[in-house]
Amino acid sequence: MPQSAISPPDSASSTVADGTSFTPSCHGLLDLLLAVGDGRCGQGRDHPVAVVLALVAAATVAGLKGYTAISGWVADVPTDILDSLYLRVEARPAGRPSRSTLWRVCTDTDGDVLDAVIAEWTTAQRTSTGEQASTSSDTPAQVRLDGKTVRGAVNTDGEQLHLLSALAGTPGLDPAAVIIAQAPTDGAKTREPETARALLETLDLREVTVTADALHTVKATADLIHQQGGHFVLPVKENRAALFAALDALPWATTAIGHESTETGHGRSTRRTIRVLPAPPGLPFPHVNQVWLIERYITGSDGKQTAAAQLGVTSHPAETAGPAEIAAFNRGQWAIETLHFIRDTCYREDQSRIRTRSGPRVLASLRNLAINALRLAGRTNITEATRWANREMTRPFTILGLTG
Repeated sequence: MPQSAISPPDSASSTVADGTSFTPSCHGLLDLLLAVGDGRCGQGRDHPVAVVLALVAAATVAGLKGYTAISGWVADVPTDILDSLYLRVEARPAGRPSRSTLWRVCTDTDGDVLDAVIAEWTTAQRTSTGEQASTSSDTPAQVRLDGKTVRGAVNTDGEQLHLLSALAGTPGLDPAAVIIAQAPTDGAKTREPETARALLETLDLREVTVTADALHTVKATADLIHQQGGHFVLPVKENRAALFAALDALPWATTAIGHESTETGHGRSTRRTIRVLPAPPGLPFPHVNQVWLIERYITGSDGKQTAAAQLGVTSHPAETAGPAEIAAFNRGQWAIETLHFIRDTCYREDQSRIRTRSGPRVLASLRNLAINALRLAGRTNITEATRWANREMTRPFTILGLTG
């Protein structure tokens, strides 16, 4: 996960979470994939890791899900495209990798380096296509953190793979937001805050606003974001008892609504309001400049109404984020939930029975890459985009820049 995930790199090398470093290439995805290893010895190896991963990535863009389906798709790749991949990595064309070769590479690939490569490629594409999120005080970039359990990926100890992701884009429900980092949490959701700090340390957070769920409303995380020049907008729940009590005791009933919005869809109407106050003295949480209360009222087609409320804190002073901006950051956190929903519905990730070694993580990473590539190509309806990509064999390779 390179430091260039938000801004251009300050140095020529990138570092992943386990300390492994590599020098990123500026030539494209295939060149970057040359940095990825899978533990196989070089002697007698006909299919380079970079080529195999490029083929699996292209198949994933086309919506393919398992090793058998991917192998069948690879069997139909035009020979000129296939041979070009081998020649560009200075290898002799060796035909089509078999299902067992695809399985062997994916299950032994170094997941940390692969995620770093995907982040490096995504950042370069965002920059070159003008999608790089602004870091000005007017429209600061937003990074959303959230974990996802790959429910079908159960190891021999009965633990499920749990991956923490960082999604970058503009504030609010940005349909073009992309994953810029991912890290495993050793199968335990409770380890998310620790993993999040390790992941955030690899990113340039200057003028970036970090959002997450209440599990990440932790002093150490707030300290790290502040030290790296970023801001946070975090919800507060009863699991932070002292902080929640301090916020709950504030005079919200007499505080004017600072911003409100209404939207309709899916047979209901949703009205959201936000009230904002300066941080009270003695608040048991660091670097807080403002506190907020968001209330949501949902009216169904039958006229019945439900209500929910959420308290929270932000390090933004009023001059950099008012009620409307804080509400947009809070609402924008749902963008990463949407991405996880796509992985479950379009790619049926939770139903996947792939569970051997690094296979589940590698395929999850390549799904991130596929979604990033489609969004950067301007296609935000991923389900329809995968159908579109699958109708023409060259499209996935073009989207990933693998046809040059």
